[in-house]
Amino acid sequence: MRCLTPTLLRPQPLSALAFAPFGAVLEGFGTPPAQARPINDHSCWRLDLPLNLHFEQAGGQAGLAIYRADARHFPLPVDVLERHTLASQSFIPLEGSRFVVVVARPNALPGPDDVQAFISNGRQGVLLHPGTWHHALLAVDAGSFVVLERHTPAGAPIDCELSTLAETLLLSLD
Repeated sequence: MRCLTPTLLRPQPLSALAFAPFGAVLEGFGTPPAQARPINDHSCWRLDLPLNLHFEQAGGQAGLAIYRADARHFPLPVDVLERHTLASQSFIPLEGSRFVVVVARPNALPGPDDVQAFISNGRQGVLLHPGTWHHALLAVDAGSFVVLERHTPAGAPIDCELSTLAETLLLSLD
């Protein structure tokens, strides 16, 4: 029997520990973390992220894009997720725009109970592990985002798989 009232999905605050099964939280853009090193005659600091992004898999290459996202209206139905099995993908807000990242572990096909949501404070980005199911960018505040992802040259396999959930979830910020 199909449920007439959709299951509510409420995001939790984005934290490195809670998000670890799905990827990494990119933050610390204000104060240099302990691992950062000064460069350019100490006029700035650099933090190298020791992550293998897997962009070169199956003939792919690193791609850097700027996305401009409109603010979404919540509550929002969530019924389709996507994943990129060959490489990671990252979303980093440029203007302090909050966003929600809806994710599920890289299993065969996610069910409604497998889906979790996290909300960024606008100073946090995410780097998704290859294969992590996720919803398209869900901006809470309109803004621009840096997206680092695998670009597919002509002839290379496209790395985007879609899955429709058995049950539509209703993403609510309340």
